[in-house]
Amino acid sequence: MTKLSVNINKIATIRNARGGNTPSVPEAAKAIENFGADGITIHPRPDERHITREDVQQLKNTVKTEFNIEGYPSELFINMVLNILPDQVTLVPDGPDVITSNAGWDCIKHQNFLTPITQKLKKAGIRVSIFVDPDPVQVEAALECGTDRIELYTETYASDYKTDKEKAILPYTLAAEKATELGLGINAGHDLNLDNLSYFIQRIPNTLEVSIGHALISDALYYGLNNAVQMYKSKINSI
Repeated sequence: MTKLSVNINKIATIRNARGGNTPSVPEAAKAIENFGADGITIHPRPDERHITREDVQQLKNTVKTEFNIEGYPSELFINMVLNILPDQVTLVPDGPDVITSNAGWDCIKHQNFLTPITQKLKKAGIRVSIFVDPDPVQVEAALECGTDRIELYTETYASDYKTDKEKAILPYTLAAEKATELGLGINAGHDLNLDNLSYFIQRIPNTLEVSIGHALISDALYYGLNNAVQMYKSKINSI
């Protein structure tokens, strides 16, 4: 069964727009878990534009489901996650000025950089996922970096879904087949929503986890947070 991990960055964005502690990030995480989510994802950035270092510390003692921290593996980031010891760390290639993730790693080019980081995290008992484009060659290279899982970057799938969903999913099925052949777990994320989520999981049923934030929190504005989580869970469970 595919797990739903909810990215709560947007909760922090709303709070930071006003200052203070409303909405509360830890309380939102608790509520989302109570509403049925299987995990909580955060992507803290150096400028603390949404999730702050204080949030990360608070969430360490709050999250009871799976805790996934995404980020670029700078020295500061690595030290932070080694202190927090989340269930999973997802390594993304974003620079500090990027608004949101926009590409997967070139695991061939960056193998010498990623491999010792992956080893250090795994030695600490943290499961590692590397963010990759839907390319079997990059999946193989991610394995060489020592990762436990890959996270397929699904922006292209989401962009092309309404035009030609068969064409949109094809690179992802090929990448997923290679990951399965190599014994890698498969996560997915970026722009998955209520329209395109079911088809993705239908075609890649061994997807272990989807990380969804922007779309789910946006839907919560109309349907309520409880309903939004349940709607996404329903899309997953309908397969």
